[in-house]
Amino acid sequence: MKLIKTVDAEGAVLCHDITQIIKGVTKDAVFRKGHIVAKEDIPVLLSVGKDQLYVWEKEEGMLHENEAAEILCSLCKGNHMERSEVKEGKIELTADCDGLLKVDNRGLKAVNGFGQMMIATRHGNFAVKKGDKLAGTRIIPLVIEEEKMERAKESALAATGGRPILDVMPFVHKKVGIITTGNEVFYGRIKDTFTPVIEKKMAQFDTEIIDHVTWNDDDKKVTASILDMVKKGADVVVCTGGMSVDPDDKTPLAIKNTGARVVSYGAPVLPGAMFLLAYLEVEEEGKSRTVAVMGLSGCVMYAKRTIFDLVLPRVMADDEVTEENLASLGQGGLCLNCPVCTFPNCGFGKGV
Repeated sequence: MKLIKTVDAEGAVLCHDITQIIKGVTKDAVFRKGHIVAKEDIPVLLSVGKDQLYVWEKEEGMLHENEAAEILCSLCKGNHMERSEVKEGKIELTADCDGLLKVDNRGLKAVNGFGQMMIATRHGNFAVKKGDKLAGTRIIPLVIEEEKMERAKESALAATGGRPILDVMPFVHKKVGIITTGNEVFYGRIKDTFTPVIEKKMAQFDTEIIDHVTWNDDDKKVTASILDMVKKGADVVVCTGGMSVDPDDKTPLAIKNTGARVVSYGAPVLPGAMFLLAYLEVEEEGKSRTVAVMGLSGCVMYAKRTIFDLVLPRVMADDEVTEENLASLGQGGLCLNCPVCTFPNCGFGKGV
C-alpha cells in the first residue's frame, strides 16, 4: 500500500472504501475497495476530502483491513448466526433464529486487549430474535501485521478452548406446570393475580401450560404436585408464593423434598432476592432429562422486572444456570423501577 496524490491516481487500485457523507441524504461508500480510479472519478474523490489516496501495493507480512476482519469474524461466529459482507473493514453478525446469546468474555478480552482490532457485542445471556444484530468486528488501521493477527487468534482460541466467542442457543419447546400456593388464594380470600403474570411471561417463548394447581400452605401437597407434573411431562415447574422465612412459607422445603438439586435459595437481585432455582434429574424409559424447578416470591407478581426475567431465557434455551452465575448478577442486579420500563435496553442484569 502506498500514498499518492489524488490528481495522479488515474489507473490506481483503491485499497479501501471511500465514504461519502451528505447530512440527511447518504452515508455510504462512493467507491469500493478494488475500484480502478478513472479520470472522471478524481473530482468526486476531491469533493469528499481525499486529496491523497492509499492505493494497493501488497506488502509481505501485512494484511489489509478486510483480510484481518475475516479473521476476527471467524473467531466470533458460532452457531445460528449469519454474517454480513465485509465493508470498510467491518463485518457484522446477526441471529438466524430466536434464542439466547452467549458471549465468552475471556475470548473477547483476549482479542480486544491486543489493540488495533476490536470486537463489540451486545450483552450475553439475553434473548435475541431472528435478525437481531449481535456483534461487529473491525481492524482500526488500514493494514495490520499478519503476525499480530495470528497471535490474537491463538490467544482467543486458548481462552475459549477452541470454541467461537459467540453462540446462539435456540429456545426449546417447553411444557410448563404452575403451582400457586397460599391459604389466601386457596380459600378464595383473594383473587389469584400471580398465575396470569407467569402465563404472560411464558407466552413470550415456545411453551405450553400443561397443568396448574392451587394449594394451601402445605409443603407435602406442593412436593407431590411437582412430582406429578414432572410425571406428566413438565420440563419446567414454577411455584408461586411461600418463599419468605415466615413459618407458613414452605415452598423451599417442598422443592427440596422432591430430591431436586437446589442451585441457590436467594440471589443478589432486587426485586427477587428470595428466588429459588433447582434442577430435578428424571430417568424415563432409559433416558434422562432435566427439569427446572423455580420458586418465585411475590415481587414477580407486581414488579415490572425481576430475577425471573433474567433466568427464564436461559432455562428456555437449556442453558444451565449455576450458583456462580447467580452470584455474578450482583453488579447490575438492582432494578431502578424506572417510570417507563425499557428492559432489556437498560443496565438491569448486565453485570460483570
